[in-house]
Amino acid sequence: MARKKREIEAFSLSFLDCICCGFGAIVLLLVLSKIYEPMILEKTNEDLQQLIAKLQEELFQIRGETDIINQQVGRVQFETSETKMHLRTVQEELSTIQGQYQLINTEDPLLNLDEGDLRAARQSLTEEMMNLRPFRRTPDDAIGGIPVDSEYIIFVIDTSGSMQAKWGWAEQKLAQVLNVYPRVKGLQIMNDNGRYMFQQYGGTWIEDSPQVRQAIKQQMRQWAPFSDSDPSDGIQYAIETFWSPDKKISIYVLGDEFQGGSMESVLRQIDKVNIEDENGDRRVRIHAIGFPYNFTGTPPTSSQRFAGLMRVLTERNGGTFVALTEASR
Repeated sequence: MARKKREIEAFSLSFLDCICCGFGAIVLLLVLSKIYEPMILEKTNEDLQQLIAKLQEELFQIRGETDIINQQVGRVQFETSETKMHLRTVQEELSTIQGQYQLINTEDPLLNLDEGDLRAARQSLTEEMMNLRPFRRTPDDAIGGIPVDSEYIIFVIDTSGSMQAKWGWAEQKLAQVLNVYPRVKGLQIMNDNGRYMFQQYGGTWIEDSPQVRQAIKQQMRQWAPFSDSDPSDGIQYAIETFWSPDKKISIYVLGDEFQGGSMESVLRQIDKVNIEDENGDRRVRIHAIGFPYNFTGTPPTSSQRFAGLMRVLTERNGGTFVALTEASR
């Protein structure tokens, strides 16, 4: 008996049912997702807004803390600046004290002398007489005489090579001038370029004492800063720095030559700073001691110019010019 073959169908009802169910499920998922999508977006937006608000709050807090820190830093910087200024002041005071100690830390035989007798013997003018006396050279003053009515003295010394050759003589004359003034209220020593002998006292007065005078004489022996042999700069600087209406000041110029420019220009410059009042009085007296450049032959032009300039300058400014010769040694 012959067996009947069974036919197989590719697309049966069951297969189509499965396909339709699958598509239906996908459509249902899409429909459901579209329904809940606005709710999800709204929730996400709310979360973002809350996060932004929180971050802004933290930012404001950080900015506030930053302002406080900046204020604290500003105060610390201000306090640091004040501390540095105070430290600088203390260092300057310490330098001054050390300089004073250096000056007075010497033994001086003058301490055993009677200072009152020296003052009476060498400086007879009393304080009342000095206040009444005009601060200029009167006609009856001797040409070689030096008025001693000043309370403050400034030395402007040529420290060039030509002066170093006769430095021992310069030391002697400086000591003699100091001896004319047994006691003054203030001293200062600089070279013709305005360089101070004691740098720690630059721009201030050195209080007079026997120890200070001894220190000046000792320092003078080895003092040799650069000099351009033009005393006009040192004179002008001394007047501009130290003049005060309540002080009687004398400047002593020690030198042997003038290497500057026009002498008339120097006189005009000094006139501008050492002003003459209605009574003909100048702010400071200017004296000068001229050392010979050499002892043989004709003096060089620079030495002759120094003598001519100092003669006129001292005459204009109530002082005296003393020209030394070999016989003066």
